Amino acid sequence: MKTLLKRIAFFCTLCLITSCNTTGGQYLGEGDNNGNAYSIGNDAMADKLLMLSEAYSEKNTEELVKHYDSTFLGENGVESTRAWLESMDSISMKPYVVIPVQLEGDDDTKVLAWSKEERHYKNGSYEKLDLMEFFNFNKDGKVDAFKQWKSIDSSNFGKSYGGKFIGKNNNEYSGRPLVFSDRNEVAIIEKLIKDYNDMNADEFAKPFADISVLNDYEGKAMKMKKNDLADLFNDYESVNWVPYAIVPLKIYNTNAESGVQVMSKETRVFKNGKVWEKELFEIFYFDLDGKITSMTQFARDF
Repeated sequence: MKTLLKRIAFFCTLCLITSCNTTGGQYLGEGDNNGNAYSIGNDAMADKLLMLSEAYSEKNTEELVKHYDSTFLGENGVESTRAWLESMDSISMKPYVVIPVQLEGDDDTKVLAWSKEERHYKNGSYEKLDLMEFFNFNKDGKVDAFKQWKSIDSSNFGKSYGGKFIGKNNNEYSGRPLVFSDRNEVAIIEKLIKDYNDMNADEFAKPFADISVLNDYEGKAMKMKKNDLADLFNDYESVNWVPYAIVPLKIYNTNAESGVQVMSKETRVFKNGKVWEKELFEIFYFDLDGKITSMTQFARDF
């Protein structure tokens, strides 16, 4: 009996010791805090997160921005927040886990929040999300950093992937959906358009590979060296290329090569007085190095 009591006392003591451990985990990023442990943070910051979520769900811009540091909001932060909230008929953020933590040696409180969010947009779109979010509350109790990770519910009207790649011939990629590519292709195309309209041949040529293939709307394929593009504007008095849409796409679960669809209107005024004007649909193909290797063009007259 005494032995049993001693064992019970030992396990009770062990449990008490274990439950008194108030730190855990470890910061593995770069900097002075590398290796430091976390502890449970100030509950007041968890309460602030709940007040923030309430103001957000009520679309109360004035109350919501009170919880953010001015440096985080930036110059137009209040108006952009208002525009975001006013784009919806309703929005609801319902946290179901809120955990405030502090990193050893850091005055800030980091609040980790899991929540369900629904967004009913005025344009008829709908989003249902399961979110994991990180809010950094500084020593003044204001949010100065934020990150979000999301799981998209199947009831959404929009997804991050869709459609289907088929190909001219059946291949290993046939049947896969398409996803948006994000290797700065949109910015590259926007600058390409600007340089084209400025008739700046040197800058216009920079995004192209050393050799590229231009397939025009008449079915002609021209293999061009980058240096050949220097003569592009020799016959033009002026050009005006106006984009309607720029859509960068790639096949799901493949390498980073992409195709950027550009819908536009273009007017070319030749030095001989001739005017060329068409609506265009073009696909610019980017290789692994982010260079344009080919362009395929379709056109229609006004």
